[in-house]
Amino acid sequence: MGTARAKFLEEDGCRVRVVHLDRVEQARREIIPERELQRLSLTYKVLGDPNRLKIVMALRNLEMCVCDLAAFSGLSESAVSHQLRRLKDLALVKSRREGPIIYYTLDDALKAMSGPS
Repeated sequence: MGTARAKFLEEDGCRVRVVHLDRVEQARREIIPERELQRLSLTYKVLGDPNRLKIVMALRNLEMCVCDLAAFSGLSESAVSHQLRRLKDLALVKSRREGPIIYYTLDDALKAMSGPS
């Protein structure tokens, strides 16, 4: 066995290849359905954009309009609207109208995922 392989085995702690079928079966039982897995993957991809993540973080505890979010993020109102559209398409944010102003906030499910404020 080469020294690189021996070093890997020492660091990894796995000297014998064993498949623990009970653990594999448990993981298979607990996996979320493929459709939800795809949606979750897309959600993480969307939140991987720093501007969208900044918007999501701003909306964690309060609702804001496009003008507020533009002032906060340093983006143009048009760019904020575009980002909000992407977040709304995935039901990550919701909106409510008050006269001519539309306020945005995180969807309740995403608020629960983001933890205590």
